[in-house]
Amino acid sequence: MSTTTREDQQHSSKFAAIVQSVANGNSSPPPPPKRRKLRIPRWMWVGSLAAVAAVVAFMTLGTSLLSSSTPTGRVLTERARRMDMVVSIAEDGTLQSSHNVDIKCEVQGGSTILWIIPDGTEVRKGEELVRLDTAAIQEKIDLQRIAYEKAKAIKIEAEKTYESAKISVQEYIEGMFVQNLQTLQVAATVAKENLESARNSLLFTNRMHRKGYVTTLQRDAQAFAVQRAQLDLDVAEKAIEVLEKFTKPKTVVGLESVRDAAEAKMASEEAAFKLEEDRLKRLEVELEKCVIKAPADGMVVYANQSEGRRNSESTGIEEGALVRERQTLIQLPDLNHMQVKCTVHESKVDSLQRGLRARIKVQDREFQGIVIAVANQPEPSQWFSGNVKEYACLVAIESDPAGLRPGLTSAVEILVANLSNVLSVPVQSVVEKKGQYLCWVSGPSGIEKREVQLGMSNNTRIEIKQGISDGELVLLNPRLSIAEAKEDDHSEDEYNVKDRFGGDSPAKLPPVGPDRSNPGGKGKRGPRGGEGGEGGAPRGEGGAVGGERAPGGDRPSGGPPRGGDGGGTATAT
Repeated sequence: MSTTTREDQQHSSKFAAIVQSVANGNSSPPPPPKRRKLRIPRWMWVGSLAAVAAVVAFMTLGTSLLSSSTPTGRVLTERARRMDMVVSIAEDGTLQSSHNVDIKCEVQGGSTILWIIPDGTEVRKGEELVRLDTAAIQEKIDLQRIAYEKAKAIKIEAEKTYESAKISVQEYIEGMFVQNLQTLQVAATVAKENLESARNSLLFTNRMHRKGYVTTLQRDAQAFAVQRAQLDLDVAEKAIEVLEKFTKPKTVVGLESVRDAAEAKMASEEAAFKLEEDRLKRLEVELEKCVIKAPADGMVVYANQSEGRRNSESTGIEEGALVRERQTLIQLPDLNHMQVKCTVHESKVDSLQRGLRARIKVQDREFQGIVIAVANQPEPSQWFSGNVKEYACLVAIESDPAGLRPGLTSAVEILVANLSNVLSVPVQSVVEKKGQYLCWVSGPSGIEKREVQLGMSNNTRIEIKQGISDGELVLLNPRLSIAEAKEDDHSEDEYNVKDRFGGDSPAKLPPVGPDRSNPGGKGKRGPRGGEGGEGGAPRGEGGAVGGERAPGGDRPSGGPPRGGDGGGTATAT
């Protein structure tokens, strides 16, 4: 069954006379117009008619062949059929070891590589790998050793001073104080004896004065001696009291303060000495770290590139190169545990998870693997990749990786799903229109548009869950022959602004910090916003007024309009 269009009818009527003439065996051309005097040779007419007949025959044959394979006669179709469909993600990756030993520069402030073992060398544990420049560290060690010796001398002096101050306290309490107390006690005892003797003499002189043997002047002199002895006794006793109550505590406090200050200074000098000693030890350790040895067996791999991408500011690992502190110089990969790192586009990363099976091809060898990790952050993008976001995925090789070397390019195919007996059609048969997925089905009554519900898909076919039955003919590429499929989707020009962006009154915003209002009459600046009148609206990407799209804007399929980067300031009315 074929459908003849108006264009086909006009084409047929145009050559009907010629075709009929050829069919009747009349090879003579129609008579030329009388106004033309030039006669065309008969052989030219015969050739022209033969060429036209060949063209008509070719077009008729093509139309009949097309009509025999498709109901429309103008489009290609294929039957929707049930089949087993494998959904997988194929990416290129880089082979690497899953157990790497990183050899880093541990010299403070970095250093210079004087010698390094050749890349790719098989090494044993304890074998020398790198020698770094030691001149600067050796100079620091010499200066630090001088500071260390000075701190040691000051520390020893502080310790001796403290010991002396501590002995001084003990010397006064147990020696000098006791000695002074005993001296004052002797003086008090002598004064007491003198007072007693003077009193006895005064009594005797007084009796003799009453009998007339002693004059009044002698008696008064003896009374003065008693008074003087009493004063001497009072002075001695007061000296003892002053010594015990005031002199001793004051002297002890003074000596103890000197002792405590000496102890504090000793502790300070010990800390300073410890600091200088630690610095010297660190420098000596750094001097030892200038010679780097292999911590395990492995193959030397220079860390010239970070994650397979060379930074324009990075320094190659080579003799004479400056390296920074904590920079990785060499990697010793474990060749018995290999994995492949590949990057997956953000549109596919949601399909990946730990435990998915994978097939890995390295050169002419194939291996089986399993997904062991999927990154939750995209890889750093390069200047030439634009805004493309890709996520790293690690696939471990389960079989024997003997003979593999890190850095080899690998092809990874990750099995996402293995669908059994599902209805599927070619991916080009499905067209998205206004959020709907459509297919055009060819039947006895002509071509019919169907809305379908999709399932999973691979690079060639897509699962149909609803909308098409098994065995129906679907157009392979409806965009080439169906006018509706060719039309651009302009539904974004007819949406309701209020439905998409909310009411006219702005919602109450939460506080975001200090008031940023401008007393000059300009509105507050919203996030990434411009300045407008009172209640100025924030400036988005491609701002517009009255719900119109900003010129030059573009949008992704099925998404809201997106303006250009220079989209002006929108002001609330």
